[in-house]
Amino acid sequence: MNQNQHQQASDGRHDDDAALSDFLASLMDYTPTIPDELVEHYLAKSGFQCPDVRLIRLVAVATQKFVSEVASDALQQCKARQAAVVKDKRDKQQKDKRLILTMEDLSRSLREYGVNVKHQDYFADSPSTGVDPASRDE
Repeated sequence: MNQNQHQQASDGRHDDDAALSDFLASLMDYTPTIPDELVEHYLAKSGFQCPDVRLIRLVAVATQKFVSEVASDALQQCKARQAAVVKDKRDKQQKDKRLILTMEDLSRSLREYGVNVKHQDYFADSPSTGVDPASRDE
């Protein structure tokens, strides 16, 4: 590597360091959607301790971005699933345009990010399972 290339690499690294420093400084003025205390709790639960609030907020921003992308992907899964409804049911769907996000939509979205979600099938022991005890006698 000649001296000119070394100088350019050094300048590029300096620019990256300056941009990172500016970004971390801007996190001090930012109030994330996910509270610092919640991020600190889960970081501590996983064995990570950090007194730097900028790093906590960086994790909060990354988490917010991840949740937003998963929700957006799940919405796309939901729209695709509901668009695949058979033609005779389509007339009924036109009256009710609400989207119903299912666990299957969320599972498919999370699977794209390497998260496998397996939900248990719900089995009731009796017809009154899950019913308030006071209303069982009625």
